[in-house]
Amino acid sequence: MTTATLDQANTCKILTGGNWTDSKATRFGEVTNSSTGETIARVPLCGADEADRVIRTAHEAFESWSETPAPERARYMFKYLENLRGAQDELARLMSREHGKTFGESQASIQRGIEMVEYACGLPALLMGETIENIARGVDSETQRHPLGVCVGITPFNFPAMVPLWMFPIALVCGNTFVLKPSEKVPLSGMRVVELLQDAGLPPGVISLLHGDKECVDAMLNHPLVRAISFVGSTPIAEYIYRTGTAAGKRVQSAGGAKNHIFIMPDAILDRTIEALVGSAFGCAGERCMAGPLALPVGDVADEVVERLTEAAAKLKTGPTDRESNATMGPLISKEHQKSVLGYIDKGEAEGAKLTLDGRKVSVPEAPGGYYVGPTVFDAVKPNMTIAQEEVFGPVLAVVRIKSLEEGIRLTQESPYGNGAVIYTQSGRAAREFKRRAGAGMIGINVGVPAPMAWFPFTGWSRSFFGDLHIQAKEGMLFYTQQKMTMSRWFKSTDGTLGSWGI
Repeated sequence: MTTATLDQANTCKILTGGNWTDSKATRFGEVTNSSTGETIARVPLCGADEADRVIRTAHEAFESWSETPAPERARYMFKYLENLRGAQDELARLMSREHGKTFGESQASIQRGIEMVEYACGLPALLMGETIENIARGVDSETQRHPLGVCVGITPFNFPAMVPLWMFPIALVCGNTFVLKPSEKVPLSGMRVVELLQDAGLPPGVISLLHGDKECVDAMLNHPLVRAISFVGSTPIAEYIYRTGTAAGKRVQSAGGAKNHIFIMPDAILDRTIEALVGSAFGCAGERCMAGPLALPVGDVADEVVERLTEAAAKLKTGPTDRESNATMGPLISKEHQKSVLGYIDKGEAEGAKLTLDGRKVSVPEAPGGYYVGPTVFDAVKPNMTIAQEEVFGPVLAVVRIKSLEEGIRLTQESPYGNGAVIYTQSGRAAREFKRRAGAGMIGINVGVPAPMAWFPFTGWSRSFFGDLHIQAKEGMLFYTQQKMTMSRWFKSTDGTLGSWGI
């Protein structure tokens, strides 16, 4: 981080009015290196008074920014795009240190964020309204899209650069000002992403950044000047954000957790399927809402799938990501989360599932203080078991053997979640049936992680999403704007002319 965003005691600063300043908070949290458990910074937990001050400053900047022509607003994103590309490796190293992703995973997530900025660069073309001349005799009608005001983003620990980039590039080009509250567990990546935007010359107050926990979030949810709230996180908190924000009259898009199903049909090409399944289940140590924690082999293919899957997962190398290493999977985010994931493994075993690979036995002697859990595979998992029902958010894969595609589709429809569902098959008929009927908003056909790219919305269903307009793409633009309709009629003068201008 730069001296602008950290003080001499490595305390994170807040951004308001274009300046990085010390917070007035009296409570602080710790930011740790997930690979070692060492504290690398402390983060202020801002209170309601500080949130109010930052939001009011963002509101003051709104009028001027909203009057800035949309192409000019987009030009800042073109500059920002180059800043992000130039800092991609630096940002990836920072993320690997505070979060625990491997360097390759960090780079890939930043690239997805960069694609959102690319999308935002072209957004003025989507801001055009519609018109019909003479919709009634002598009456013309048109629509225009207008910004909302101050918008807020509350982002999770698992993608500390990518998820903020889902939000504020679109919000800003639409003409809003934006206040980001990154996860207090991983604030450094989000701060650097915002600092790079500042370096593009953005006017003061257009982008702001606060740190905090529930007290800060509640202040943002209920603030009278906040117009819209974007959130990504766990389902219980997503529902809380949605209910609290909408009760206070805000627009809310609130993405929650998931329990995604991956089907392996008997005709699947297993070499590619197993490779993709391992990446889906254990990539980012399983800490992503589009992970594939449930494998559903259909019929006689199950024995071979379990054997090959266990063998492939055992070859993954768990280790530190804050240095040069051969690790292919990093640590979890915190000691508390490590304990939670280990508890799910214990529960799976206690409920009768069969461990074919036990991640509790992983050893990382070069970084003994890190928050490690190795790849874990369960076989003989029943659909009603805890590890099949609840989001573990770790490197734990449960294999649920099913007899038919129909049986599996029913499981997706009965799941309380609805983010992703994937099928591996060479059958067009099976793929079409699955695409039509699986109970999830994002479908993969021979694609292990069907997370959409920037040009498509992140369409979670059921308790994986609360709201009406999803994150990303055109739905994101619609969320951050409001529509105005104008009807016009012009009368002739009483003398029959068209007016005093000689028309």
